[in-house]
Amino acid sequence: MQPLPAVTAVLVAWNGRHWLAQFLPALAATRWPDLRLLVVDNASTDGTADWLDAHWPAVRVIRHAVNAGFAQGNNLALPHVDTPYLALVNTDLEVTPDWLGPLVEALEADPQLAAVQPKIRSHRDRQFFDYAGAAGGLLDRWGYAACRGRLFDTVEPDAGQYDEPAPVFWTSGACMLVRTAALHELGGLFEPSFFAHWEEIDWCWRAQNAGWRLAVVPRSVVYHVGGGTLASDSPRKLRLNLRNSLLTYVRNAPTGTAIRLVLGRLVLDGLFALRDLLRGRWQTVGAVLAAHGGFYAGLGAALRFRRGRGRRPLGQLQGLWQGSLVWAYFGRGRRRWSELGGR
Repeated sequence: MQPLPAVTAVLVAWNGRHWLAQFLPALAATRWPDLRLLVVDNASTDGTADWLDAHWPAVRVIRHAVNAGFAQGNNLALPHVDTPYLALVNTDLEVTPDWLGPLVEALEADPQLAAVQPKIRSHRDRQFFDYAGAAGGLLDRWGYAACRGRLFDTVEPDAGQYDEPAPVFWTSGACMLVRTAALHELGGLFEPSFFAHWEEIDWCWRAQNAGWRLAVVPRSVVYHVGGGTLASDSPRKLRLNLRNSLLTYVRNAPTGTAIRLVLGRLVLDGLFALRDLLRGRWQTVGAVLAAHGGFYAGLGAALRFRRGRGRRPLGQLQGLWQGSLVWAYFGRGRRRWSELGGR
C-alpha cells in the first residue's frame, strides 16, 4: 500500500493573528499523516510572525516586507512547496477533522483535475452556504460569477441539494486543493497585480484553457467567516472585483468573446453606478470609476499575457451557464441555482 501523499497548507496573513489563534488549532489537528503548514505574513503590524514563532514552531513562516495582497502572498509560498498538493486556506476558515481526505482522493482518482474545493458553509450561520465559494463556482455567458448555493447576494441554506460532486468553472480561493504539477505547467498561481478578488477565477479559467478541469467535492466541509480582510461592502473590494473581472476576460477569453464581455460589463457597471448615484451612494460611483480606470491602466499587460496562449471557446468550458444570471436574478426573480436547472 502506497503512503498517502504529503500536502502543504498555505495561509496568507495580514494582521490576522486573532484568526490564526482561533482556527489554526483545527487545521493542525487535520486527520492527515503529512500535512505541512506554511504561513506567509504580509507585513502584519499585529505581531503575527513573532506570535507564530513563539507558539507554533512547527509552522514555517515566510515574512514579507510589504503587504503584497492575497494573490502575490500565495505566490510567495510556491518556492517553499515540494509536496504533490498545495492547499490554499484562508486564515478566517475553520476546517473539519476529515476535510482533506476527500479532496486528495478526488485528485488522486482523476489526473485531469487541476484543483478541487470543499463545500464551504458560513461560519456565522452554519446551516447556510458561504458567499465565497459555496458549493462550487460558476460563470454565465456574460462573464458574471456565482456559485452553486449563492446567486449575487442570495445565499441558500444547505439542505443537501448540492451534495453530489460536480464539475465547476472555478474553485474558491478561500479553500482549494491544487495539484502542484498543474501549477508548474501553467507557470505559477495567481496574477500578482490582482492583489485580491477574481485571482482564482482567472487561474481556473487559464487551467481550463490548458485542458485541465475543476470540481467541487461536497463530502469535504469547511466553515468560512468571510470579510476577514475586506468587508463585504467595502468600496475597495468592489473596485478590485470589477477591475479584475474585466482583466480576466481579456486575459482568457477568445478575442470576440472578450470584446463582448468587456463591452457588456462596462455598460452594466455604468448602469449600476447610475442607480447608486440616484440613491446618493457616492462611494459606489467612485469605486466603479476607479475600477474602470484600473482596467484601462492594466489593459496593455493583459493583452501581452494573451500572446502565445490558447483560449478555448466558452461553450467548451465546464461550469458555464449559457444564460444571463443578471436577467434570471433581477428580471425573472430566480434566486437559487437549482431554479435555473442546475444541480
